[in-house]
Amino acid sequence: MRSELFAEANQEAQSTERWVKQSSKMLRISISNGGDVLAAKGAMVAYQGRMEFQHEGAGAARMLKKLVTGEGAPLMRIRGEGEVFLARDAANVFTVLLEGEGLSVSGKNLLAFDPDLQWDIRMLRSGNIMAGGLFNVEIGGRGTIGISCEGQPMLLDCSRQPTFVDPNAAVCWSANLQPSVVNSMNMRSMLRGGTGEAFQLAFHGPGFVVVQPSEGRQQLSGSNGGASSGGGLGSLFE
Repeated sequence: MRSELFAEANQEAQSTERWVKQSSKMLRISISNGGDVLAAKGAMVAYQGRMEFQHEGAGAARMLKKLVTGEGAPLMRIRGEGEVFLARDAANVFTVLLEGEGLSVSGKNLLAFDPDLQWDIRMLRSGNIMAGGLFNVEIGGRGTIGISCEGQPMLLDCSRQPTFVDPNAAVCWSANLQPSVVNSMNMRSMLRGGTGEAFQLAFHGPGFVVVQPSEGRQQLSGSNGGASSGGGLGSLFE
């Protein structure tokens, strides 16, 4: 049998590393006894070996935040022996290795992370509900995070000057940054129909923000092992 399908670029990348990018759009995580991983429900596209997928509870403190904010976290714990392949709607993927630092990740972009990392739901200060995307997942400690991004990610340095990002285009940022939601549209512009760019996240200080070349898209709700859902933190958290 002959086909371009059998080209090396389409075959599984062999590596002894736990986290391996199979392509720009797929991530492989090696799972062994005690080496679980937490992943967004619906992110699994394939696996090899013996795997178990279990709902991961949010815990009492995060459950209270869900009741107050309407946000929650449908995460699944993957354990077993073998490899699991994760992706989200053909979006690009990348990994971040934390070495004691913290990262704030948009819920719709969080793909997976090591279970030893600490995580919580955070609300952005000075938020206006019309801006959307007001809740993020803050992750810290030592371990790896897998993140999806609609298109090629761009990293912006926020230490040199104030940086403003559309809430739906912000993928993740340094946890020490405390962005606020600002409204850049004046009354004259509103009366003339607006610009479609009313609210932004304002960043300033030592750190970075990762931006995707997309403001999000509507997606159908998925289930464990199926298509992932989209549209803000509520799509990832329950």
